Formats: sequence, structure tokens, C-alpha cells
Amino acid sequence: MRRFVVAFVAGCWTLQQQSTLPPQVGLHLGAVVLALIALGMALWGRRLHVVPHGLALAGLAFGAAFCWAAWRADLRMRDWLPTTLEARDLDVRGVVSGLPADAAAGTRFAFTVEQGEAGQPLPRRVILNWRGAPPDLRPGQRLALTVRLRRPRGLANPFGFDYAYWLLAQGYGATGYVRSAQGSPQDASGERLAWRIEARRAAVRDHLRAALPKDARFGAVLIALVIGDQRGIEADNWKLFRRTGVSHLVAISGLHITMIAGMAGSLAGLLWRHSFGLGRWLRRPLPLWLPARQAALVVAVASALAYGLLAGMQIPALRTVAMLCVAAVAVWGARAPPVSVVLAWAALVALLLDPWAVMLPGFWLSFGAVAVIFFAARPGRDAVVAGRWQRLRATLATGARTQWAVTIGLVPLTLLLFGQVSVVSPLANAVAIPVVSLLVTPLALLGAALPAMLAVPVLAVAHLAMVALAAVLEWLSVLPWAMWEAASAGPLALGLAALGVGLLVAPVATARMRLRGGLLMLPMLLARGPPVAHGQFRAVMFDVGQGTAVLVRTRSHALLYDAGPAYGSGSSAGAQVVLPWLRGEGIGRLDHLMVSHEDTDHAGGVADVEAAVAVVARSTGAPVGHALLGAQAGQWAPCAAGQQWNWDGVRFTVLHPLAEDAQQSAVASNARSCVLRVDTAAHSLLLTGDIGMAQERALIDRLPAGALRADVLVVAHHGSGTSSGAAWVEAVGPSAAVFQLGHANRYRHPGAEVWERYGRARALRYRTDETGAVTMTTAPSGYALSMFRHAQARYWRARPPAPS
Repeated sequence: MRRFVVAFVAGCWTLQQQSTLPPQVGLHLGAVVLALIALGMALWGRRLHVVPHGLALAGLAFGAAFCWAAWRADLRMRDWLPTTLEARDLDVRGVVSGLPADAAAGTRFAFTVEQGEAGQPLPRRVILNWRGAPPDLRPGQRLALTVRLRRPRGLANPFGFDYAYWLLAQGYGATGYVRSAQGSPQDASGERLAWRIEARRAAVRDHLRAALPKDARFGAVLIALVIGDQRGIEADNWKLFRRTGVSHLVAISGLHITMIAGMAGSLAGLLWRHSFGLGRWLRRPLPLWLPARQAALVVAVASALAYGLLAGMQIPALRTVAMLCVAAVAVWGARAPPVSVVLAWAALVALLLDPWAVMLPGFWLSFGAVAVIFFAARPGRDAVVAGRWQRLRATLATGARTQWAVTIGLVPLTLLLFGQVSVVSPLANAVAIPVVSLLVTPLALLGAALPAMLAVPVLAVAHLAMVALAAVLEWLSVLPWAMWEAASAGPLALGLAALGVGLLVAPVATARMRLRGGLLMLPMLLARGPPVAHGQFRAVMFDVGQGTAVLVRTRSHALLYDAGPAYGSGSSAGAQVVLPWLRGEGIGRLDHLMVSHEDTDHAGGVADVEAAVAVVARSTGAPVGHALLGAQAGQWAPCAAGQQWNWDGVRFTVLHPLAEDAQQSAVASNARSCVLRVDTAAHSLLLTGDIGMAQERALIDRLPAGALRADVLVVAHHGSGTSSGAAWVEAVGPSAAVFQLGHANRYRHPGAEVWERYGRARALRYRTDETGAVTMTTAPSGYALSMFRHAQARYWRARPPAPS
């Protein structure tokens, strides 16, 4: 069973690495072949010795998983919005099918489409944003809306969050926004169980919000513990939880579900054993109808299922409910399967329901944590102790060993998935686990069940406990060594680290074994990104949407030119694009942060970058003290023409603005954009911000002939018609021009004339909305440009032919 599940997981994972889905004919043929092989193995498998039975079973599982995941993916993508219906007004009728979430850009919610205009093949489920949505918008309401939709799409960057994949995994066929609504909403929550559950979740959320003070810092955390909705948790709180390694506790985790199920089952067993006090009036006591143990199992599983559904049945909840169901069936039948078999069955159920989960961090962290716990704490190893204090001491020792095992065991996965791991996690969890699991969560659930008058004091106590816990976590988080960061390691380092974990947490590990285990983990802990040769540079022109962010790395230095836009969700390109790349490359310090000017599409991510990494030097064309430059506004120097420095044999030169114009608010912001040139002995990159034609002409007139020549140019102002004059294109003469812009942006960048102008100059044209991030790598023999969407092609990512 275990080998079967491992092969099944591998098959699902392999499908998600494909650039295209297999053709339908091949998929059907493969399914038939697999069915025939399975039939043959069932009838004659043990008699044939051509292939070992275990290997044949693993191969069958791999093929079945691959076909299953491909079939499910094909069904999902058939439901995607046709490109012909994008950016058009569409009249639809449907039901709000998810919890609405308020953000600066409007109210965001899931919507199930029931009816569209005649002949329009619309997706079944979409995500909509509604500016000015009615305050009483809630799940289960049937609405008639006019919407504009687009196919699932996300930014495409190394180490970045893949929004398109998330939409695919969640079953959404389009995203869009509401243009207008017709008529009044109708209640449809009773028509489907899923809508009824979502309506109940919304009612619980409203109840909790009403019972909590409006300024409760951790009110959203209490809501997340009850219904699994984490969208209201503030970024500062998430940062605190990540730095201390307790993020798993602020969601409905397996620990919480198991605890609730155990409490409900124990209480039900006790009451059933005594027939609810009605035994003397019953002809036959309840335990004679059904043993109390089995009645407790039924209640425990039902409680776990109800709590999981209330939580939205995310991966940790699904894994826990599946494990409890398998264990309950085994206990009911008087069986005692190995824990690994129970875990394997849970993983199989999870992937049968959701084959895309294999690419999500929650899947690996959830199952990995349980696997480590059971590996490190094998039954029968601890002697039975007598005496209250001895039992307490043994319990505390077991808890400490378990926490140690989970912390160490998840280090490789955490570094692989996030590029960082909390060093203070064991201490933080030692405090947080009992507080959150034994005090805060039960009180939050009790507050959700009680009337508003009684819920207020109960939730106040729960919130006070979170405030006290946060004080301890904040003390731990400010320690300079609280986080360990490392670059994304290769498969060899990951394999060595996994072996090292096994030696470190094994119950019979000796001091020598643990020493060897620690040494095996060093390659992953000390991993760094691909090296850059002396005298060369690597520049990543990120896909940040409508904005600019470029990271230039030499052998031992890194410069960030602009930090991308702020997003309507409240996050920014700095947090979602730049920081994941820095962690993936193992860069914990920026030697220079240059913000060309103060427009939000260039400076919107500055605060998030500065909050996460050390910055040695800062320069900008923005006015002194501008709010977008964050808390370090006084440390920003003006970027002015003539500034020059050399890093590792690479020369950096500021060409614009003139010193007298730098940081002068009387000068238009675009005209003050810092223009930076990066040169090796043979190749060059030119970064131009948002300068216009007047600044281009001034540079041409001021600099010597040929001083502007560059191999690669990041086109000014995203290809706007106000920049890239014919004289400028001729003076720079780029071999490649990169346009950083957003897909279907409202400014209609790049301008058609500008696009054609670079084409006539025979420059290769790259659009980050089509190519994803573009990486320039120089070498003595030449330079290369790679496009993320093409280098890491996946079946769900659009990748038009490029460059043009």
C-alpha cells in the first residue's frame, strides 16, 4: 500500500511538470492499457516472474495517477473562459458561493454561474471583484450581474506564487469584476449543501466580528481558528508568525481537529456508556444496542467532518479527517494497521479528490509533519511510569521530543518551499501550542456557539491570551538569529538533508548518528544561488504587472532597481515577487536599492522589501521624505548624473537626472527618473524608469556619441507613446528591448507606434506579460536572455511566441 501511494504521488507530480496535457486519444488508450494490466495482475500477477510484483504495482499506480491527474486537468481547463469572451460585458445569473472578503480594491467573492447569455460557454465557477458591493452580500444569494471576465492568469517569476495554478486547483475558470447588478438578490442557500455550509460560515464570521472589539488585533486570528478564513490576518501578524514558526497554529490544523474530535468522542462515549442517564427507563441500555467505543467513534468522525467542512476543508483538515476515518474503520473492525498505512490512505484520498495538491506547500508540510512525528515516536519505546509527577515529567519529555522532531524534520521541506526556516520555532511552539490549542481555540469555538451576550467575555479572554502570546513571540522574533535563510537547493542536497533528518530524529539515534545527520544537512542549510563570474552580471526583469522591478546581481553584490507596484489586495510586488526571488537565490542583503521615482508602480513594493532584507545604500529621484519611501526616508540619497561605482568588475553609472533636478518636487516625477547603466567589458544594460522624450533628447545632446549604446534596454514608461522617440531608439540601438507591463493594462501599453519603432530597429522585443520574467546573463563570449514562461513551460500557463 505504501509503495502504491508513493508511486501515485509521483504520478500526480509528474503530470504537473508537463508543458502540455497529453492528447485525449493517448489518454484514453493509456487508461485502457492500465486497466488491462491491472486485470492481468489480479488474475496472474503472482504467477508471472517477468517483473517483480511490487515494481509492477508501483508502475501501475504511477500510470493511473498520471492519467487521473491529466483527465481532471483537461476537464478543468475545458471549463476556462474562451479567449473570445475576455474583456466583454457579459450578463450572468448565479449564486455567491464563497465568503466575501473586503479589500481596498473592493469586495472579492466566489461566484457560481448558473446562466449566461445564449450561446456563451461560461465557466461554472469564477472569482469576482465588486467595487461598491452591498454591505449585506453573503454566500447563498442569487444575483443577476453584468461582469467582465478574463482567463485564469498570474505573474510568472522564478520562486514566485503561481496564481494561475492556484485558480486551476481551486476550480475557477475565470476572474473578473462586476460592472452592474440587476434586481434584488434572492436566497438560494438551501438549494445545495455547499452553499448552506458557506452561508453558515458567513453567519459564524459575522457573529464573531460582532462579539469582538473593532480594534482587536487578533480578531481575524480567532476567526481563522473557527472557520479557516485567514484573509483578514494583517501582514505584520503573518510576519510575526512566520519568523517564530507558528503559522500552522493560526489555521485549523490537524492538531485542532483531532483535539475537537477526541473531546467530542470521549464525551459521547461517556454519555453513551451511561445511556445519557436514562438507562433505568430504557428496556435495553444503549451500550447493548451499540458498544460505547463504536458510538464514540461515530461522534468523533462526525465532529471532525463538521469542523473540517466549517473550515473549508483545506489540506490539513482533509488529511486529518481522512486519517480519522481510516483509523475509525480499522478500530471498528478490531484491526490495528500501521500508522504509515493510515497516512498512506489519507494521502491517496487527498490526491483522488485534489490531484493538484501535490504541488502545494500545505500537502507536503501537513503529511510530512505527521510522518516525522510517527517516525520519531515509535510505539512501545517509552516505559510505563507510575506516579503523578513521573507521568507529568514523561509527558513533558515526550512533547519536547515531538516538537524537536517536527522542527528538525520539516527543515528541508521548509527551506525548499520558502527559502527560510525559523530557528526559534521550538521555543515559540513550546509556548504557542498549549496556549492556542488548549485555550484560545476552545474558547474561540465556544464563543462561536454562544449567544452574543455570552460570547463577548469568552472571546475577550481568548483575545487576551493571543495578545500575551504575541508579546512572547515578538521578543523571540526580534532576535537577530531568529530566521535562517538559504537558497533553493538541488535534488542531491535535498536527498542528503532528508537522510540527515532521519538520523537526527530516529528514536535510537546515538550522538555519532546525530552528528552525521547534522553534517548531511549542511549542503542544504548553506546553499547559495548559481554563482556569477567576476566581471559579469545577471539581471532579472521581473513580471510584476504594470510596473518595474529589476534585480542586478554581480559576483558578491546585488542591486534592486525599483520594487514594482502595490497591489489592490494590500500586498505588493516587493512581497510577492522580489522577496521570494531573493530567498530562492539565498540573498539576505541588498547592497543598493535604487527607486527611480515615487510613482506607485515603481515604489509600491519598497516598504515590504526594506522590512524583510538589510539594505546598505539607497538612492532615488523622489522628493526627500516622500511617503512611498517608507520609514527610512531620511536615508535616501539623490541619484544624480555622474555617480559611478564598480562592483566585482562591473561598472554602474547614473546618467540622469542632473544634480540640480534630483529630488526636486517642482520637476515632474517621470522627468526625475533615475537612469542607470550597467556595463561589463563587452555588454551593457540600460534602465530608464519613466523618462519622456524631452529627457531622452537631453541625454542624447549631453552625452558623447555612442555613450548610450546598450545591448539590452528596459523600455521607458512601459512602452508609452510619450517615450522612446526615434532618435532615442537610434542612439541606444538595443539588440533587445524589454517592456515591463501588465497583461491587458488599462493604459494600452505598449503603444503600437513604439512597438513598431523597436521592431524597425531590429531589436528583439520582449513583453513580460507574455514571457514572464526575462533574465539577462552575461559571459565573456556573449549574453543570453531567457524567458520564464518558456524556460519553465507548464500546461496551465499561456506562453505566446516570443520574442517578437
